[in-house]
Amino acid sequence: MNKKKIINDPVYGFITLQSDLIFDIIQHPYFQRLRRIKQLGLSDFVYPGALHTRFHHALGAMHLMTITLDNLRSKGHEISPEEYEAALIAILLHDIGHGPFSHTLEFSLMNGIGHEHISVLLISKLNEYFEGKLTLAFEIFKNKYHRTFFNQLVSSQLDIDRLDYLKRDSFFTGVSEGTIGADRIIKMLDIRDGQLVVEEKGIYSIENFLSARRLMYWQVYLHKTSVASEKMMIQLIKRAKWLVQNGTSIKATPAFSIFLERNISLKDLQDDPELLDVFASLDDYDIWGSVKFWTSYDDKVLSMLSTMLLQRKLFQIVMSNDKIEESVAEGLKTKIQSQLGVSEDEANYFIGKGSISNKAYIAEGQTINILTKAGQIVDVATASDLPNIKAMSKIVTKHYLCWPKIVSL
Repeated sequence: MNKKKIINDPVYGFITLQSDLIFDIIQHPYFQRLRRIKQLGLSDFVYPGALHTRFHHALGAMHLMTITLDNLRSKGHEISPEEYEAALIAILLHDIGHGPFSHTLEFSLMNGIGHEHISVLLISKLNEYFEGKLTLAFEIFKNKYHRTFFNQLVSSQLDIDRLDYLKRDSFFTGVSEGTIGADRIIKMLDIRDGQLVVEEKGIYSIENFLSARRLMYWQVYLHKTSVASEKMMIQLIKRAKWLVQNGTSIKATPAFSIFLERNISLKDLQDDPELLDVFASLDDYDIWGSVKFWTSYDDKVLSMLSTMLLQRKLFQIVMSNDKIEESVAEGLKTKIQSQLGVSEDEANYFIGKGSISNKAYIAEGQTINILTKAGQIVDVATASDLPNIKAMSKIVTKHYLCWPKIVSL
């Protein structure tokens, strides 16, 4: 069987699979599941074209990694065939641990488990399945390999993951402000002292990259309607879990039911390989299929939230630079009780309160290093004529309050 397949990608054109092993990984059920997980969660409620998946993104990131490694080789850096393939596999699998709706339910289905931890578990299991052939890729992913620039290409302030998702999310949402010069950035990448650097002449492309990332967060990832719809989904899952764990029988897919019945921890996944397999079968379809059942349930909270999501009758939301007073939320809760005819406890599910933060460039030990013409390596934020990057290094936080539109203030 010919496994050197060519895939037609709407963003880059043709993507070539570089090895039989990569083909086999893509064919594995763990990876095929990514076809059924949307990259941007519920953002299609705002941008109807945002229907692309984690599967799209993983293949696109692998394609950009191929171009990057070829570029580094052309600059005289030795990259063995084994390292080349391992780096492609590491970026291909970097999001394998995402659950339904990507980030939306990341801390709702389970107790505070980020997708990165689950990715580690799933890659480890895949390595067993492929008889140790993923060992080097796994070391790169965990930053255990001695050539650290490989890990920087997978996970850093300027990694292949970000280069693809900004370009891809901009394409599918139609938000042109997110457009970046990924090809130019990749051409400017180099290695010094084992670390990834950007040639000085690429500094304005980096400024554009950081600016595009900041704009995409406000216009797409943290769009107020997306925030409101995600909060609704979180509240819905929270209510479903409460009902199930207090003895109410509600319909859900078999895999989803397990995560409603139990408060699963990272240790549970580590100790129970079968439970990890159950998670690896969960996708967006499990949630939506179950939600359609819930619209007709006797529980008012469950049925109302389900119906509102399916019919896109989303919470209205207000945002503020200042923290929203608790008295405002309490007053709103009283109105919800009165106008929707629910109890005080039930009213909590119809209100969302929290904060969102946008940090375009916060180094946190992972700086974007610029290689100057004089041979010095400096953090991009300290470059002399880039005040915009210094401004983007500031964390901007907004506070929000959301509730059903049918509730009048």
